[in-house]
Amino acid sequence: MTDKTEYHIDVLEHSTDAINLLAQASGLGKQVLKDAMQKGAVWHTHGKQTNRIRRAKKPLQPGDKLHLYFNQYILDEQVAPAELLFDETDYSVWYKPYGMRCQGSKWSDHTTINRFAELNMQPQRNAFIIHRLDRAATGLLILGHSKKATAAIAKLFETRALEKHYQVIVHGKFSSETVQIDTPVDNKPALSHATLITYHSGLNQSKVQVKIDTGRKHQIRIHMASLGHPVVGDRLHGDADNTAPDLKLTSCYFTFVCPLSGKLKVFELPEQYRPQFVDEQP
Repeated sequence: MTDKTEYHIDVLEHSTDAINLLAQASGLGKQVLKDAMQKGAVWHTHGKQTNRIRRAKKPLQPGDKLHLYFNQYILDEQVAPAELLFDETDYSVWYKPYGMRCQGSKWSDHTTINRFAELNMQPQRNAFIIHRLDRAATGLLILGHSKKATAAIAKLFETRALEKHYQVIVHGKFSSETVQIDTPVDNKPALSHATLITYHSGLNQSKVQVKIDTGRKHQIRIHMASLGHPVVGDRLHGDADNTAPDLKLTSCYFTFVCPLSGKLKVFELPEQYRPQFVDEQP
């Protein structure tokens, strides 16, 4: 069953639990439904609030609604695990692998980094997205574990009080001098600074460090393509096809004054996670 199917169920009685109602409405087995619940495909409306539910025996009240968004193809998706690099208690810094998402959908949230963190961190904590990386991008990502920390660090991003560097591998020989790119993104101002790290003549590709002053969606990919140096593996803004390697765009460095402690923080991605030329990969 690969088609997307939705079920919306009115709760009429006190005694019914979620899993039985879902089974009756969908005809799906209880184990299949429990897996779907754990992966974030089941939602519960109580009053004006609608939230995911994961407990099969969740007590329900008359007037509530259950929502099942079922797509076995999505539920079967798997991604490589994220890696916790720095645990600052109220927030943490992770390596996000290729394919892991920063935002779930109504169909699931099991391939998101915040859900992965909630299931795997010790001690267990809530995990809130502060900023995003494209699904195809990799590298450093900060998660908040309290509302206060999440809001405070999000403000650093909003006010550009945080320095962030990325590394990309692009097609062609990049300029030996730092290039400032101010091409608008979605008709909004955007500013990037790109500096050559090394050139691989055999592949005719360059490894470039990019510092971004703004955080527009796909900013680096659009800016590199605007210079005639699209990012290797970019199927959206470059000319990569399905045989191309994964996108060579990685978040490598953050520095900021921690709004909770007042201390200067520097987070750097270990070398093994930084983008490599294809013939350098192990």
